[in-house]
Amino acid sequence: MSDTGFYATTDLSDKYDGDLRHLAPGYQDYGGRLRFHGPVKTLLTQDDNTKVRAAVEQAGDGHVLVVDGGGSMQCALFGGNLAQLAAQNGWAGIVIHGCVRDRAELAAEAVGIKALASHPKKSQKNDGGTYDVPLTFGGVTIAPGDWLYADEDGVLIADQALSL
Repeated sequence: MSDTGFYATTDLSDKYDGDLRHLAPGYQDYGGRLRFHGPVKTLLTQDDNTKVRAAVEQAGDGHVLVVDGGGSMQCALFGGNLAQLAAQNGWAGIVIHGCVRDRAELAAEAVGIKALASHPKKSQKNDGGTYDVPLTFGGVTIAPGDWLYADEDGVLIADQALSL
């Protein structure tokens, strides 16, 4: 979703603290949008971005794609071409528990992107991965249909849409 109507994670954390899951710090901003939120779609994959591409080729409808790449530092799961697809197809954001590449291209796209690091190596293309499964990383569990709120201060996960 766009920055319009965006609520700061600090304000949401203060109001809903007991009802939120706070993703551990360490995720960096790479996209052209630093603030984003929306309902979650999940993907579990390891060093293979075939299904990441397939997801962002579909209409995002303001969702946030959360990808658990196992925290791998072996290759990038997301790059400039995929960021362009995500922005064109209406994804609010992408959160990668792993690496991205093409940092300048990512920053040029109107989509939120958070990841652990950047890495120049491309991923495998073996059609590996599983959609719509609960993911556990960064000290939280994220399920399909949860709501994710992200900004410069961090990432929050809620069971439902929040308001202030």
